[in-house]
Amino acid sequence: MFAGHLVESPGWSIWDVTPPDAAFAEVIQGCPWLDDLAALGDPGARSLAQGWVWGWIARYGRGKGEGWQPQLAGRRLIRWMHHSAFLLRGPDQETSDAFRRAMGAHAIYLSRSWMRARPGVERIEALTGLLYAASFLAGMARHAGPAKQGLDRECRGIVHADGAIATRNPEELLEVFALLTWAASALRECGDAPGAAHDAAIRSMAQNLRTLRHSDGRLARFHGGGAGAEGRLDQALAASGVRTRPRSGRAMGFVKMSAGRTSLIIDAAPPPAGQASLDAHASTLAFELTSGRRPLIVSCGDGASFGPDWRRAGRATPSHSALCLDGYSSARLGAPGHVGAAAREMLEDAPTRVPVELATGEEGAIFEGAHDGYVSTHGLTHARTLTLSTDGRTLTGEDMLIAMSAQDRRVFERSIDRRAPTGIPYRIRFHLHPDVAAELDPEGASVELTLASGEVWIFRPGAEAAMRLEASVYLEAGRLRPRACKQVVLSGRAMEYASRVRWTLAKSEETAIAIRDLAAAGVDADETEDAT
Repeated sequence: MFAGHLVESPGWSIWDVTPPDAAFAEVIQGCPWLDDLAALGDPGARSLAQGWVWGWIARYGRGKGEGWQPQLAGRRLIRWMHHSAFLLRGPDQETSDAFRRAMGAHAIYLSRSWMRARPGVERIEALTGLLYAASFLAGMARHAGPAKQGLDRECRGIVHADGAIATRNPEELLEVFALLTWAASALRECGDAPGAAHDAAIRSMAQNLRTLRHSDGRLARFHGGGAGAEGRLDQALAASGVRTRPRSGRAMGFVKMSAGRTSLIIDAAPPPAGQASLDAHASTLAFELTSGRRPLIVSCGDGASFGPDWRRAGRATPSHSALCLDGYSSARLGAPGHVGAAAREMLEDAPTRVPVELATGEEGAIFEGAHDGYVSTHGLTHARTLTLSTDGRTLTGEDMLIAMSAQDRRVFERSIDRRAPTGIPYRIRFHLHPDVAAELDPEGASVELTLASGEVWIFRPGAEAAMRLEASVYLEAGRLRPRACKQVVLSGRAMEYASRVRWTLAKSEETAIAIRDLAAAGVDADETEDAT
């Protein structure tokens, strides 16, 4: 399956398939399928991989036309070189020589074109591919210096001093980190070392990635990023050699609170702006919660692989575990424009002020945050307080809508007048992972949430809001279609200058302190920390 499209063509080459869209063509040209086939490693997988790579060289290996963009050439060359031993087992000398010539052609192309790649992941892919070729291909050593200098400049340009990137996408942060780590390794194997900015970026990004991982070892899914391939984060951290632990629970605008077996990650900063917002989501103050190896509260996720409609829907506030006012998202999508292979939209009218305070009290870790995403439209500031108990068994929440200033109150009054006498409707959503079984009690006073591990959590709202259990979807790259799941929805109406809704999410008293959960990874569930 490529870019959400299932391909069934026994006996055909992937290059004989007419791409259904530009995203499909971009994916197959970058050769990510080679990682999967090499991971299988059996003779059938090797034969298929060789056929597709030799087929690509025969059809596209002239150095121009389809597939010859700097980022795709870098992406493809990295994979070819990573898996060259796998590919070069068995073919005749003529085929092996053609493969080596094709890699050399990629190196020459990248030496002339890497500057044309967009800054960020794409340019780093191009430069890393060039550096690999310069380090390991005969006759290409002259390109090592320019590639090293280019990577150092790119690190200064896109990786902030604190290890953040402008998109605030955790999975993209991992991609950049992995590329920079591979490039540093290639330099060291040739007796060189990464530049100062390159090395500093790896060290600071490693700390951020450790903060942005849940108790199950996977990444938080925000701003167009997924959880990452299983084991990818551990592998990248181990390869980096960076063992420094995070000094705080903050990273790239997110806040992490952990206790017991529970991790809570909150989007606690304004969303990305400008070009960096092309894949960003209206998720300010949304959170995810994972218990042990089991995600519980999630967002719907990035729907790009399911088409433009799902992509837009996944970016809206109702697709996140957050408060949505009057059907509005906390940031709006602008007009679409083509960037790369897909139509994309920047965020507009997004929150600009997101004050956050963290504290520790007798009851546990306390997060207090607010955003102004609804001030211009309704005169209301959304404030959210989350308290995670010291044992990680209880999360207490409070959501408020407040007209803060005289001007805000005037805007609010105009909004109220348009909706008199019912007030302004709001919804607070808590999307559940597909593996969570949810059951509303007969009185509608609580929802029982059962995880695959056997843990049982109970969600209870305060008296201020009505509660319903509704359908939702979980959008995950690599699947044919969205997965069905549930969401807990609290609803009410803002009729005063201040409205408040309280709720709790707690493990049932019958749930043991520690549960042996082997199904996820075949090891003890207690072993949730990476070994790096």
